[in-house]
Amino acid sequence: MFFLILRAYSKLIRFDSYVAQDRFDGLYETVRGYPLKRRSERQSHSVQEICKAVDVACIWYWKEVLCLQRSAATVCLLRSYGVRAQLAIGAQPLPFKAHAWVEIDGCVVNDKSYVSEIYSVLDRC
Repeated sequence: MFFLILRAYSKLIRFDSYVAQDRFDGLYETVRGYPLKRRSERQSHSVQEICKAVDVACIWYWKEVLCLQRSAATVCLLRSYGVRAQLAIGAQPLPFKAHAWVEIDGCVVNDKSYVSEIYSVLDRC
């Protein structure tokens, strides 16, 4: 589990650099183009373990982690273990709020299950 948390932490750093530079396009393209690896018996982790590793890495991160950064890291980590995950980005008009979360086959995995009912999905990648 420790190695998984370290991998999650490194992904948070990577996506934090995009956020810090206001490079949403770079973050988006990185997630969109992140390859789906073949699932290996040796490297198998459950979706819950991977999401928990990202949550633990967020706790130890030296500053607040935004939902976009957290979800991008989760998607890429899941894909690196052979899970077809998608980053969902949504918004609500009044009061305006935007949010990002992770879905697998249309089910939310790193947030409340009803988050997709609160926000209109703008894009999935």
